[in-house]
Amino acid sequence: MIQPNRPPARLTRATVAAVLTLSAAVAAFALFAPSARQASAGIDRCGATADVTALMMPLPHTAKRLAEGKSLTIVALGSSSTFGTGASKPEYSYPSRLAALLQDRFPDLAIRVVNRGVGGEYGAGTADRIVRDVLPEKPDLVIWQVGTNDVLGDVDAQGVAKAVRAGIARMKRGGADVILMDMQYAPAVLMHPQFHEMEHVLVTTARATDVPLFRRFALMRDWAEHGRMKMAAMVGDDHLHMTDASYDCLARQLSSSILRDARSRDPAAPAQG
Repeated sequence: MIQPNRPPARLTRATVAAVLTLSAAVAAFALFAPSARQASAGIDRCGATADVTALMMPLPHTAKRLAEGKSLTIVALGSSSTFGTGASKPEYSYPSRLAALLQDRFPDLAIRVVNRGVGGEYGAGTADRIVRDVLPEKPDLVIWQVGTNDVLGDVDAQGVAKAVRAGIARMKRGGADVILMDMQYAPAVLMHPQFHEMEHVLVTTARATDVPLFRRFALMRDWAEHGRMKMAAMVGDDHLHMTDASYDCLARQLSSSILRDARSRDPAAPAQG
């Protein structure tokens, strides 16, 4: 703030930086808000095209467990958007919604989704928790949400990739399938140009480690651009965390992608016409 009787030329660097940051946040929110096309009652707000939601690598262990009618344990690993920050209740986090959806689909199976989200955590810190927080659960599948806080903290993307590769290798040795999940499409993320590099790094890391990447960023962008959900309905007042509505849609698309992969690898499933 300019002090009384002090000329504008004496603005501090910190003040200028704060003003520029606020302006950028407002501009980013306006730039990436959905177009004038609004979602109508006839549009599935959770919908998306198959090229956005398809898992490009298999989940063999998960598919086998479901095909054989055995119990399934999933660990949701990540930071605040795994923990459920922004949800009005814990049961509205994406891991809780995923558990409910899968249990509805397989009412006779014992299905656990264990939430191992820790708010504010960088990717390397999450990787350090795998031995303590993931492997003891003996998961069949781990969904690792990573990258957002590293972008917000301007962390080197290549360092994140190194930690993620090591973490994936550790979980695979434990017998688990792994899905990587990238950042959320939100104004606070879009303010940081590093999100482009992080997206690229996560794509190449998934390919190099033979695990699927669930493209949350592309999915949320698709919702916004096609008028399925307004940005204000999809992201909270902090311009970062998801809402009850978008967590629910995320869980629905994850469930569909997992089950689509399992069905495609079940020899007893009827051929798709």
